[in-house]
Amino acid sequence: MDRAILHLDLDTFFVSVERLIDSRLVGKPVIVGGLSDRGVVSSCSYEARKFGVHSAMPIRMAKQLCPQAIFRRGNMDEYSKFSHMVTDIIADSVPLYEKASIDEHYVDLSGMERFFGTEKLAHQMRLRIIKETGLPISFGLSVNKTVSKIATGEAKPNGEKVVFVNELNAFLGHLSIQKIPGIGLKTYRLLRTMGVENISHLAQIPPEMLMGILGKNGLTLWKKANGIDPTPVKAYTEQKSMSSERTFEHDTSDLLYLRQTIIRLVEKLAFEMRSKNKLCSIISVKIRYADFNTFSSQKNIAYTSIDAVLIEYALELFHKLYSRRIMLRLVGIKFSGLVYGAQQLSLFDDSAKQMSLILAMDKMRQRFGAHAVGRAISFWYKNQPDNKDIQQNFLID
Repeated sequence: MDRAILHLDLDTFFVSVERLIDSRLVGKPVIVGGLSDRGVVSSCSYEARKFGVHSAMPIRMAKQLCPQAIFRRGNMDEYSKFSHMVTDIIADSVPLYEKASIDEHYVDLSGMERFFGTEKLAHQMRLRIIKETGLPISFGLSVNKTVSKIATGEAKPNGEKVVFVNELNAFLGHLSIQKIPGIGLKTYRLLRTMGVENISHLAQIPPEMLMGILGKNGLTLWKKANGIDPTPVKAYTEQKSMSSERTFEHDTSDLLYLRQTIIRLVEKLAFEMRSKNKLCSIISVKIRYADFNTFSSQKNIAYTSIDAVLIEYALELFHKLYSRRIMLRLVGIKFSGLVYGAQQLSLFDDSAKQMSLILAMDKMRQRFGAHAVGRAISFWYKNQPDNKDIQQNFLID
């Protein structure tokens, strides 16, 4: 039996929410992102895209391309609220769904055609989302995740596209290879130098040749080009929090060492959070004294997954908690109020350079381990524990 996989994608999600908040933005070029010239574009309306504006573009360039655009900084609280509304509607309609990001869902409708008709069910679900949230949303329905996601792209804006199993080759063949999920700019340029332009061209290349050029990813791309993708829809569960603690081998009151430990814990958790495409809205710090008395404090913050922001809050909470100035045996960090969101969502005021640095560090961690790279204090102090002058400089930083 052929599978029936539905992909739902909220159209220009941030912009659509901003238009619900302020109807004057409807029909006008709107850009959501950092307000300074050092910021980046997080989302833009179709009216702005006509001028060449796109996500992750520096704000300065977006202003040059579309000076008449209306700029909004973004509001993660509102975006998260509407995202949860959509997820609740989907959860109420189907038994198996996966939340791929803050504005994307996959739904497994396999076997439901005998009762409702998958196309009819998908259509009714989309209309309900539009009616109850006011947000435009598109969907693609086909035999697997890859084809349904590509179909959604062809259905936009605010449309529907169904691709049956006997239509796969005809549907995919004429499309650009850029439409295949997972093809980055580097791979695209390499394939174009080989004369590969459309998906049909990629599908005809022997998989062994693609593996020789692109490694394992070559076989994956060949399968996707031929409409093959067995990836299952993973049941969605909302992780509410994540935490990490450090129990010291010897009780300590060394402030620099304690700060170092907190920074490393935050970096570790923030990397894990970004790897799962999540943001947090609450940070907590816990300390345990040598006499086992335990204290904790938390703070509500704007949604973020950025180390520098979280470290600042963690150290602030720690210094408020650590008032007795006696030995500590444990410190811990906890992030809660988690929501799905791409890393750039919390970078409305961050520069493109900082964003690139964070992504580069994460790539190193993914390849060499979570502690492969970090702030200098996390590595350097271990080798110079007796330098009191240096310790004082760090403490007043």
